[in-house]
Amino acid sequence: MSNRWLWPAILIVVIIAIGSSIAGTYNSLVALDQSVQVQWAQVQTVYQRRADLIPNLVATVKGVAGFEKSTYIAVAQARSKVGQIAPLQVQNLPNSPQAFAQFQRAQDGLSAALSRLLAVVENYPDLKANQNFLDLQAQLEGTENRIAVERRRYNESARAFNVKRQTFPTNLVASLFGGRFPLKPYFQAQPGAENAPTVQF
Repeated sequence: MSNRWLWPAILIVVIIAIGSSIAGTYNSLVALDQSVQVQWAQVQTVYQRRADLIPNLVATVKGVAGFEKSTYIAVAQARSKVGQIAPLQVQNLPNSPQAFAQFQRAQDGLSAALSRLLAVVENYPDLKANQNFLDLQAQLEGTENRIAVERRRYNESARAFNVKRQTFPTNLVASLFGGRFPLKPYFQAQPGAENAPTVQF
């Protein structure tokens, strides 16, 4: 090959190599982003399961004479706050840290209201003996466990994406595509979760 064709050939090879590297990096970011989206869908599914159980739980609790009305009203209000977040916004939460934090606060508020409801139940032997309530309570406890598992799995997927997104040269490639690949937010523990609960006898 003559010198006249050598430099253009080298340039073409370099361009192809750079293009292949960019394409490979882009494709790996897309795959990791999709993994986060799939795991986010799992989180949404278990949260929806919990939301679907709440009306039946509240209806069962309402049937007990003398039960504190304010307790199930608090649950209904917390559930309403969760429902105020638009479905399209919920789907896009992994790409919006502010909206993600708002969603988590609403879900944490609902968890706290449900915990208070179940604590108050201890004062009502008739309700604790109600088979329908016991079944709903068991389903709710199972759902809370699933929520914890799916949140952990989501955090693992988000971490894998964020590590890849922030490493060199992936961070350079990601910056070429603007806001297409934002860092993913994580679920955090509820405020005060680091403190041991006070037990009184």
